[in-house]
Amino acid sequence: MSVCTFFGHRDCPPSIRARLREVLVEQIESQRVTAFLVGNEGRFDAMAQSVLQELQLQYPHISCTVVLTYMPRQQQTGLATLYPEGIETVPKRFAISWRNRWMLRRSDCVVAYVAHNWGGAAAFCELARKQGKPLCNLAGTENF
Repeated sequence: MSVCTFFGHRDCPPSIRARLREVLVEQIESQRVTAFLVGNEGRFDAMAQSVLQELQLQYPHISCTVVLTYMPRQQQTGLATLYPEGIETVPKRFAISWRNRWMLRRSDCVVAYVAHNWGGAAAFCELARKQGKPLCNLAGTENF
């Protein structure tokens, strides 16, 4: 079983949705990815969740888990959720970075939308690259 995670800016254009779907189908069919870990902080995460929900109908063997940073007031998607053990001890201002490291440690590859070289998404893509994890950046830039 291979695991894929996602990093992206809070804002991303709706125009990348078709490309995101293509990349995820490739991950499932060619790279044998069967598990996906996704956050819930912005548009890119929401788009990844939505596409994965659609793909679960076509590929019922895949799993998608929304890895929470904070305890939600209510369930927002029909996807499985996970609140990683230990995150409750992390100060809120560091929780997203802690969660992203947690996801990266458990992942074999990364799909990203990083259009500029600053911010958390860019930093985690650079960390993934340093760890030798395959990375597909939907923004089309390799300069984080």
